[in-house]
Amino acid sequence: MSKTLVFSAVVLTAALLLQSCGVLRQVQEAQNFARCQFRLKTVDRIRVADIDVQNVKSKSDLNLLDAGKLGLALAGNSLPLTLRLNVEAQNPNSSAAAMNRMEWTMFIDDIQMVTGAVSDRIEIPQNSSALVPLDISVDLLKVLSGKSAETIANFAFNLAGEGGKPTRFMLRIKPTITILGSDYSQSFDVRTEFTSGRSILQ
Repeated sequence: MSKTLVFSAVVLTAALLLQSCGVLRQVQEAQNFARCQFRLKTVDRIRVADIDVQNVKSKSDLNLLDAGKLGLALAGNSLPLTLRLNVEAQNPNSSAAAMNRMEWTMFIDDIQMVTGAVSDRIEIPQNSSALVPLDISVDLLKVLSGKSAETIANFAFNLAGEGGKPTRFMLRIKPTITILGSDYSQSFDVRTEFTSGRSILQ
C-alpha cells in the first residue's frame, strides 16, 4: 500500500473516530439534560405601560405621571406588560448537559400570554446550574380581549401585589437536542407563585 493510501486511511479512521466521539458526547449531553431540574427562580423588571409596578402597591399609589401613562395607554387601546423570567436549570450529573434550542409558552393565572424561543445553544456544566433569562413583552388588551378595562388594569396591578394575592406563573418549556442532524424534543411545565416585593414562593 502506497504512503498516500496509508495516509488517507489514517485520516479517514481519525475522522470516523472523532465523529463517533462527537456523537457519543451529544448523546451523553442529551441524557444529562433529560435529568436536569428546572425552576422559575425570579420574576423581575415588571412594567405595565412603562410603569415599574414593583414599586407600587396598588393603582391608588400611582403618581400623576404614572397615572397619565396608564390613561394614555388605555386610551390608545394598548396596555403593554414587560417582565423578565429567570429560569434556572440545575445539572446534577458529573458531565455537561446541553440543548440546542428552547421554545416556551408563558401563562399567568392559567391564561396563555405569549410564546417565544431561545435559539442559542445552552450548556450547563457538571454539578452546576445555568440561568436562562427570558425577556417577555405582551399587550394585555389583546391577550385579555373582551374583558373590561378595569378588569385588565386589576389583572396588571395584581402583579404589584394589590390585594395581597400571589400571581401564578407557568412556563411550558420545550427544549430541543440535536443529534446527527435530527432534533429531539419534549415539553414540560414549570410553575411558581410570585408576589411583588417578596421572594418567589417555593
